[in-house]
Amino acid sequence: MEFYNQVWKRKIPQLLFYIGLTIELGIVIIDKSNYINPIESYLFRITFVIFALKLLLTKYSRKEWLLIVFMEIVAFISYKVTGRNDVIRIVTFVAACKGIQLKQMIKYAFYVTLLGCVAIVFLSVTGIYGKMSFTSDYGRGYEMLYQKGYEETRYTLGMGHPNALAAMFLMLLAMGIYAFSEKMSWYIYLFLMLLNIGIYGLTDSRTSMAIITVLLLASFIMSRSSFFREKKAAYICGLLVFVLCVGFSVDAAANAPKVRKAEYRETYLSKRGHGATAHVAALMRIDQKLNGRILALTDSEDNKGSIESWSLFSAPENMEFYFDMGWVKLFYRYGIIPGILYCAANILLIWNFYKKRDAFGLVIFTILTIYTVVEAHLISVYIGRNFILMMMGSYFLQDRENEIA
Repeated sequence: MEFYNQVWKRKIPQLLFYIGLTIELGIVIIDKSNYINPIESYLFRITFVIFALKLLLTKYSRKEWLLIVFMEIVAFISYKVTGRNDVIRIVTFVAACKGIQLKQMIKYAFYVTLLGCVAIVFLSVTGIYGKMSFTSDYGRGYEMLYQKGYEETRYTLGMGHPNALAAMFLMLLAMGIYAFSEKMSWYIYLFLMLLNIGIYGLTDSRTSMAIITVLLLASFIMSRSSFFREKKAAYICGLLVFVLCVGFSVDAAANAPKVRKAEYRETYLSKRGHGATAHVAALMRIDQKLNGRILALTDSEDNKGSIESWSLFSAPENMEFYFDMGWVKLFYRYGIIPGILYCAANILLIWNFYKKRDAFGLVIFTILTIYTVVEAHLISVYIGRNFILMMMGSYFLQDRENEIA
């Protein structure tokens, strides 16, 4: 019986989970390189089976089973409507996180991702594989509709696009801070800030530079002040930031056609904001700072991405169209109902942060919430990109054997 408990009930499920997680992280690393993965869809099916086996070998309460079954039904409807199994894979992965220590799996994800990124950079720098830089029009100099920016050369270090390099640096920092926050001294934060400046010099990604700076400053404050860690106000602020970010994204999607119309009139009729309300005019000015991300929601004939293209469970044609705004992509790609459920899960996660006084979880979650307004890195088919899913699985399906730390 002891052998059964230690091996069959503990070791084998954990082994299955980490095999699946390793494959998912490997898929992310390959995606960030210049290599095109010809068997990606098959690997997704393999990891789904692995996490499903882990789920079946894990003990859940009746309430947990009801929640899992409900979410799997929603995920199955999504699969039947869109033809894609993304939501089923995500739900199964989150459920499979039960019994796995949160910081343990985030540390593992950090090390594997770091190793993969170092390998990509090494191959690129040595000239073995992958381009060092990428020349393109990155939208700088944009002020009005249809106006082109100027071409620039920025460094990618083998990751295909400078924004991808900046995004992976942000994700590594976020995972590293969460996993090792207790051991980080002030000079480590200073060193990471210098690295941030270096990455900015390579990528010229202002958004990532600003986001990472706020992440480092907020994490440093949390590490030095128990006042912010314990106070309910900090967690309420995190909730407000989440609501504002999602609300702004929905508003942008709802008004994207009006923003385009106002831009058109300003450009070709020389009437500044002609025919636009103050609200639309404000969105237009914000969009100019966002390099046209709101306008990108109207780049197709049927305005793919704008709120008029959303539906309850999305559609097959929504699976391929790409734009940067992550929260908009959530509702466009996966549908209004899955999007609302994901947002509800995020709100519940904030409540769990408060109950456990997980200040670093709150900081990282809040920073990534803001980042997802302008970038869709986390809203993706790649489970290994979004370690917030690990937090959800660990917090929502906790038991005495599954400690966070």
